[in-house]
Amino acid sequence: MTSVQSFVLPDLGEGLTEAEIVTWFVSIGDTVDLNQIVAEVETAKASVELPSPYAGTVRALHAAEGETVAVGRPIIDIDTDDAAPEHQHQEKVPVLVGYGVAGEAVSRRGRRRQAEQVGAPSRPLSAGPQPPAPQQKMAKPPVRFLAKQNGVDLADIEGTGRKGEVTGGDVAAYLAAARDGQRHLIADTSDGCESPPADEMHFGGAETRTPIKGVRKQTAAAMVASAFTAPHATEFVTVDVTASLELLERLRTHPAFAQTRLTPMVLIAKALLIALRSNPSLNSFWDESAQEIVTKHYVNLGVAAATPRGLMVPNIKNADQMSLRELAAALNDLTGTARAGKTTPADLAKGTITITNVGVFGVDTGTPILNPDEAAILCVGAIRKRPWEHLGAIALRSVATLSLSFDHRLVDGEQGSRFLAEIGRILSDPFEMIALG
Repeated sequence: MTSVQSFVLPDLGEGLTEAEIVTWFVSIGDTVDLNQIVAEVETAKASVELPSPYAGTVRALHAAEGETVAVGRPIIDIDTDDAAPEHQHQEKVPVLVGYGVAGEAVSRRGRRRQAEQVGAPSRPLSAGPQPPAPQQKMAKPPVRFLAKQNGVDLADIEGTGRKGEVTGGDVAAYLAAARDGQRHLIADTSDGCESPPADEMHFGGAETRTPIKGVRKQTAAAMVASAFTAPHATEFVTVDVTASLELLERLRTHPAFAQTRLTPMVLIAKALLIALRSNPSLNSFWDESAQEIVTKHYVNLGVAAATPRGLMVPNIKNADQMSLRELAAALNDLTGTARAGKTTPADLAKGTITITNVGVFGVDTGTPILNPDEAAILCVGAIRKRPWEHLGAIALRSVATLSLSFDHRLVDGEQGSRFLAEIGRILSDPFEMIALG
């Protein structure tokens, strides 16, 4: 008598109720160990790797790559009778999601290599006879996401990267060729229908249709809820930031910052954190259910980042407790992790106030929408050389426009104005940043 255990999609936290299967790292008949990564799934907030809570032999995969699965639904069956004896009594300990055993974790590179060797199924599988699994092309997660978003099978693309890896440029070139009529994107449907599945992007003459899901769906829902719940007000100030840029240049030559990448965002973030000390209403949220205003006595500073998965706002926990050097390092880690597609749900949770930088796109200012459960968001525009009054004369100075959107239920016009003006004052004369930082 066999003992087949079903592994259900676990609760990934933060109110998430479903996830999409991105990649299977195992196939029917494979032997798996406790805590071995069996799949990568994508929620509306982040990509997560799922470790197996059982050791044994894979008997069935209940979802295909690209399929969205509800929390609590079985995704894989494992016959535990085939597990090696030494695994039977190993202690289960909490891992990222679900449970696994203590011990050395399999590296990401090792899991990728295993996936390349065994291939990945393209449709739901059961314990019955199965067709051979296609060979899986090598590609990084952001590239796989780009291909999946555009309904492209990586097997159709010749990789130009090292060891034949498919790159983002390869996918872009393939799409360009398709648009030019040199190639046609044809979906492989198991029922012989001529039209592609509804959950894939497809090209049709003068329009392109993209399914609304994942990060885009979550972002849209959050922004609509915020825009129609919190009464937004936006104010602007234009600031001479020449002194801050001069300070930045001096810091870059200091030995304490030798290994740290410094950008104007570091000083802007520090100015915001200092200004919050005398303007705590900007670090609060409106609890509608309890009918309370909740003021946070810690600052989890959100930084909007454009990533291959869309706009994300991870936050730096307890940023108000950091030195300037620590803040710079945390900003670099946060943005690097986000752009690599490795941001976790925990990184996105519990933000208290946000900065968004539209200046990197050459935009002078904006009127951003608040993140849910936050009172304010600071928008940073492009820093440009402009004729500006300085010491009673006109000089060419470095100038930027800052805008502040805030929840008018929580923040009066006077409070918002004082907060924005203080940020501008600190950036125009950063001595206070050094004295109070």
